[in-house]
Amino acid sequence: MKTPTAIKAIEAPKREGSRYPSPYNEPCMNRSKAILGDVFGLTQFGVNLVTLAPGAWSSQRHWHKNEDEFVYIVEGNITLSDDDGDHLLAPGMCAGFKANTGNGHCLKNLTDKPALYLEVGTRTSNEVATYSDIDMMVSVINGKQTYTKKDGTPY
Repeated sequence: MKTPTAIKAIEAPKREGSRYPSPYNEPCMNRSKAILGDVFGLTQFGVNLVTLAPGAWSSQRHWHKNEDEFVYIVEGNITLSDDDGDHLLAPGMCAGFKANTGNGHCLKNLTDKPALYLEVGTRTSNEVATYSDIDMMVSVINGKQTYTKKDGTPY
């Protein structure tokens, strides 16, 4: 099948919910990601159009060792929670997270309306992300994700 040149973003394949082990997946279950980068065969960075239902989180608060992240708010108001506290992001605003800073971050929809944002991030075949507020980390080795406690004990 030929890789498309252009698509309607809303029609891209979606990934619903979260891959986190229970109970850490619960705040992220009403999250939907249109996986845009994969549609075009992109390998150096990922691109997703994310919808957060009211009350949903993008993730648990985390930081990446090797991967940069960038978000651009398209619709709705989103609260960015990081080491410096909570910051309200409105449409047209953006935020970036440089790799290996240790600044745990996540986005939360604390409103009663859906919110939409674009996320872009580095893709590495080997990565470690640490979760700031909970006893969890994720390792990616040759593209395979494994969630563990911070001491390496598997979930």
